[in-house]
Amino acid sequence: MRWSSLLIPTLREDPAEAEAVSHRLMIRSGLVRQLAAGIYCYLPLGHRILDKINTIIREEMNRIGGQEITLPAIHPAELWQQTGRWAEIGEEMFRLKDRGRRDMCLGMTHEEIIAWLAAKEIRSYRELPQIWYQIQVKFRDEARPKSGVLRTREFLMKDSYSLDVDEEGLRQSYALHKEAYGRIFERCGLTFYVVESDPGMMGGAGSHEFMAPSPAGEDEVALCGSCGYAANIELAASRPALPTFPSWSSLEEIPTPGARTIEEVSTFLQIDPRLTLKTLMVMTGDGPLLCLLRGDQQLHERKVQHLVGPFRPAHRDEVKEFTGVEVGFLGPLNLELPLLADEALAEGVYVAGANREGTHLRGVVPGKHVRARYADIHRVQAGEACVKCGGLVTVEPVIEVGNIFQLGTRYSTALKAVYLDERGQERPIVMGSYGIGPARIAAAAIEQSHDRDGAIWPSSIAPFQIHLVTVNVKDAAMRSLGEELYRSLAAAHVEMLYDDRDERPGVKFKDADLLGIPYRVTVGSRAIKDGQVEIRNRRTKADSMVPVADTVPHIQALLSRTDGK
Repeated sequence: MRWSSLLIPTLREDPAEAEAVSHRLMIRSGLVRQLAAGIYCYLPLGHRILDKINTIIREEMNRIGGQEITLPAIHPAELWQQTGRWAEIGEEMFRLKDRGRRDMCLGMTHEEIIAWLAAKEIRSYRELPQIWYQIQVKFRDEARPKSGVLRTREFLMKDSYSLDVDEEGLRQSYALHKEAYGRIFERCGLTFYVVESDPGMMGGAGSHEFMAPSPAGEDEVALCGSCGYAANIELAASRPALPTFPSWSSLEEIPTPGARTIEEVSTFLQIDPRLTLKTLMVMTGDGPLLCLLRGDQQLHERKVQHLVGPFRPAHRDEVKEFTGVEVGFLGPLNLELPLLADEALAEGVYVAGANREGTHLRGVVPGKHVRARYADIHRVQAGEACVKCGGLVTVEPVIEVGNIFQLGTRYSTALKAVYLDERGQERPIVMGSYGIGPARIAAAAIEQSHDRDGAIWPSSIAPFQIHLVTVNVKDAAMRSLGEELYRSLAAAHVEMLYDDRDERPGVKFKDADLLGIPYRVTVGSRAIKDGQVEIRNRRTKADSMVPVADTVPHIQALLSRTDGK
């Protein structure tokens, strides 16, 4: 395809609003344009990349027996009400009313619709198992859309659903998807981790996420290099290293004037922050709750939510109202409030708030002085011990590119998606749900593979395989040779972008680096004088000179050896 006839609006400068590398380069290389916050137009090259990703997805989904369907993007509220998610999901769901004043929503996922369809079409165990999938636009009213296509309000998603007769069937379908996802991300040229995750609003027995490591990632995973343990930080567990505990044998009040924070208290008392105890008050549906953590730890909100249900941090005036204590001096002793303590506090002796301004207590032994419910409520930190093998845990930022869920019968039971078993008895269909974000794959590929000049696309999802550049189209001999090579490469079915513009060489070479197409073939003065073209590998920047007559077979040999990278 000729550059002169395509819409490729490249930019020299980074857009001011873009922070993530992928966001900057997708805008600069003319892949996308932003219509509104979290809403993007995909221009021709961006569309080609998504098409290639979707082709890989379709091939691997078909390989495991998936059948492609297309489901509506607008849903009646009744289906979501039957599963309870209409009330569970908050402002992230786009809601509207039709002209008949009926409640509707824009689909953020399609479990309800699949269960409805299965209820209409599946009758017998003989019709199971099934795998249905689609590549469809989804909608989520993100509060803070950012990082380009990584967090948007409208996005393309491949979602598939398995329908089985029992849990064993679900495990097999889940394993098929897990293997297929691995092949998809490998073929797309991504480095990725498969990690345990929290099912969240999807529900179900278990789930995994596919995470591409990247500094731009808004998620984090905990990893153990010794045993391979990997989990989303929302689910990850660890064993914090124990400090050396002093021989504080009794409770002792200590004046700490003006020292409210852990840092201030530990500095004032000249002790390790790990010897302090942090008391946080939160408000649950049942009233106030005190959460106890070691001073160096952070409260993991999702873990607490699993234990006590929805909650929020207490306001300063609420802390004063329920405890009579100012924030900063709150402690776990002598308060008639329920206590939830992190399990790391099961050992040791600590300094805690004395429930009186300007004072702390030294010698607090949680197991002795505090009656609390103990559970893992701390957020994993790098350097802590793995819960499986004791090795050191690292924490790494990642981009979520896929997820898989064992849903079970939550949706099929609610929507009466049942089948008749061999004895003629009705049983709920056992479901799984599996998602991939094609645009996230594209963004992750840029985040993992770029340099200061632009993207470096994996061959499998690059917009083109070859970038043919004629240095000076005003030179008749050079232009003629460029056109001849263009026709020859096209006849050999090589995917090619031909830069036939009347532009300065420097502009063309900068644009070539910006676009990141795997190989650049340059028709310049040496092609005319010596009969050789220059072929540059975008990834390695290695140049080779090839006789004009050998260009097509040389390119074909290069492309045949190219893997996902």
